[in-house]
Amino acid sequence: MPTFAEKFTNMDKGVLFDLDGVVIDSETIYTEFWIKMEKIFPTGIDNFAIKIKGSTLQAILGTYYPDSKIQEEICKYLKVFEKTMVYTPFAEAMRFIDELNEAKIKCAIVTSSSMKKMENLFAQNPTFKAHFDAFITGDMVHHSKPHPEPYLLGAEALNIDINNCYVFEDSLQGIQSGKNAGAIVIGLATTLPYNTIEKEAHKTIKDFKDFHIQNMLDVKIN
Repeated sequence: MPTFAEKFTNMDKGVLFDLDGVVIDSETIYTEFWIKMEKIFPTGIDNFAIKIKGSTLQAILGTYYPDSKIQEEICKYLKVFEKTMVYTPFAEAMRFIDELNEAKIKCAIVTSSSMKKMENLFAQNPTFKAHFDAFITGDMVHHSKPHPEPYLLGAEALNIDINNCYVFEDSLQGIQSGKNAGAIVIGLATTLPYNTIEKEAHKTIKDFKDFHIQNMLDVKIN
């Protein structure tokens, strides 16, 4: 009798994961970082740290910090921050990804973060990279989330039609990016309130606990 994961082997499906707040436990730390930046370089925007979630650094700087000197200062702060921060994968997220790996369902990370940050993550977690078939970073896109480009590139990297892909996201911009691309989007209420995510995603879960491949396949676009 095939194992739970083996019965899904060779399915023409792809799974695209946002990184922060979905696979690694870091969104709270990033929120604190941008709250600090808002105090040092005030934009005057309410809930600034929440508003920018899902955006690339380039998009944040270009939109909210037109002064090149301030951009340089923020980049210096961020470089130190990302080099020294601890990258802790969510245990249940990795359990679910292991399930996908066993079933040979392709999966990718689609993040607004830079490849340099990914290298820091890989250094702290040497086995992490092997779990994924592709990595799409903020350096690789011309348009950040909520534009569909990041997830379209993720599907292309897996050689899977985007309509056959599932996206896991915790930010509103990321959810919209996945929906704009044509994927089935499952929201995680790890960063924002459940009822906020639930209004936007095709399905919302608190986290990956007790979540399996069949639960994912049961989600449909209404």
